[in-house]
Amino acid sequence: MRKPELAAAIAEKAELSKDKANEVLNVVLDEITSAVAKNDSVALIGFGTFSVRERSARMGKNPQTGEAMEIPASKTVGFKPGKKLKDAVDG
Repeated sequence: MRKPELAAAIAEKAELSKDKANEVLNVVLDEITSAVAKNDSVALIGFGTFSVRERSARMGKNPQTGEAMEIPASKTVGFKPGKKLKDAVDG
């Protein structure tokens, strides 16, 4: 499912126009993005938690030359699914 399909599903279930549902979806995604960018975690009970994760520096290989190179430390976004989401996936 892509973003337009998700917005259409929200519009149908919440009895909103597609434009309004798309606007709501964009606001939710923007708020999650800004919170995680500020190093806050976002917990959606039953769904999961978005948080910042630190990756330490490590050695890797240049795929073109095979030469060893250091990959610098970085930050990434992690997602830990909630119980309700895990149960839905397990079926």
